[in-house]
Parts: sequence; structure tokens; C-alpha cells
Amino acid sequence: MDCRTCGRKLTGDEIGIHLKLIGRNETSCFCKICLAARLKCRVEDIDRKIQQFRDAGCYLFP
Repeated sequence: MDCRTCGRKLTGDEIGIHLKLIGRNETSCFCKICLAARLKCRVEDIDRKIQQFRDAGCYLFP
């Protein structure tokens, strides 16, 4: 899957965080950079959130 804004190839973590923060009914996703811009936060904040979900055992982040 590619980012719907910039076209970059998405990682599993990027797909997972998009589904977690934006919604599971989405058919296309944003990369971390575009997601951070959309949410008006830093990429580091997105990375921190991914790690929090992973540490909590979320199955979207193995």
C-alpha cells in the first residue's frame, strides 16, 4: 500500500497507526510524515504512539 498523499510505500507500523488514529474503515492510509502533518504533530510523536501501542500488546504492532 502507498501513502495517499505522497505515494511513498507504507510500512506495517504506518498502516497500523493510521488505522488506530484515523479509523479502521479507511481504504487508504498516510505515511508517518503525512499523518503527522495532518494531525499537526511531530513524526516523533507518531513513533512514540506506535511504541505505546506495541508495549500495550496491540495486535496491529507485532
